Amino acid sequence: MTEHRLEPTPETTVDVFSRDTAPVLAVEPGDTVVVRSLDAIGHLERQQKPGEVQPLMFEPRRGHCLTGPIEVHGAEPGTVLAVRLLSMRPGDWGWTAAATKDNWLTRRLGLADGPPSRLLWELDAERGVGINDRGHSVALAPFLGVIGLPPAAGGEHSTNPPRAEGGGNIDCRELVAGSTLYLPVTVPGALLHLGDGHAAQGDGEVGGTAIECPMTTEVVLDVITEPAAPGIHAVTPAGRITFGFHPDLNEAMAEALDAMLVWMQALLALDGDDAKATALAVASAAVDLRITQVANDTWGVHAVLPHGAIG
Repeated sequence: MTEHRLEPTPETTVDVFSRDTAPVLAVEPGDTVVVRSLDAIGHLERQQKPGEVQPLMFEPRRGHCLTGPIEVHGAEPGTVLAVRLLSMRPGDWGWTAAATKDNWLTRRLGLADGPPSRLLWELDAERGVGINDRGHSVALAPFLGVIGLPPAAGGEHSTNPPRAEGGGNIDCRELVAGSTLYLPVTVPGALLHLGDGHAAQGDGEVGGTAIECPMTTEVVLDVITEPAAPGIHAVTPAGRITFGFHPDLNEAMAEALDAMLVWMQALLALDGDDAKATALAVASAAVDLRITQVANDTWGVHAVLPHGAIG
């Protein structure tokens, strides 16, 4: 197997999803790729003070600054791309902004009329700690907010909403090093995009941003023909995960749970007319439902079956 490296340059970054974007790298199943990505906005220089304007990769900017796309030979619609996350190392700085938009949540919280808050973080990847300019410290748990494939439809598509078709801006804090994310392939070659590094984030990404940072990510890419579960799903150090994405929170929850019940029927060797109902009964005792993010106009919910939760 071969190891490849991909740096963020004007030729290797995009800020929209499109099946028509030519791949910047082509790999074989089983190859390793070390991908460096800029922060979500695409800063070319680090900020020296909170909210400081610095040159960007894309001006004007349409979406997340993503590295890729990466073509994986043999990946075709009907197969699944397995993205095994070996390591993720944040850069030495990051930022967070909150209450910058007038939307339903900031209005509900009484923050729509400002002022917003902007934080600048110093990140110590060796110690696993981030400290902001106000003196607050948090433990780092780095992951990528965006791991995705372009929709099958032609044209350009926003990187902002997560999609059941292709993934993208999933923003799931569980997808740390040691995880494998399974994405049903939408277009020939898969055309994987990576970026939107988060040094730390809570479930929900409630302020609209995490600790946004540059990231160096090492992945192994493979093609799967018989996935363990339907739709986008993952195996992480914490457990098995299924996802739901929808403008309606109830529907997003049901999508995530429905996929988990299918997975559990296979795991528990359940059959018969009551197999799904039995899986639901067991899930009620063992599965956690979590709000993935509320920041991207589409609700994200993930269902987690912790390792060892069922004997």
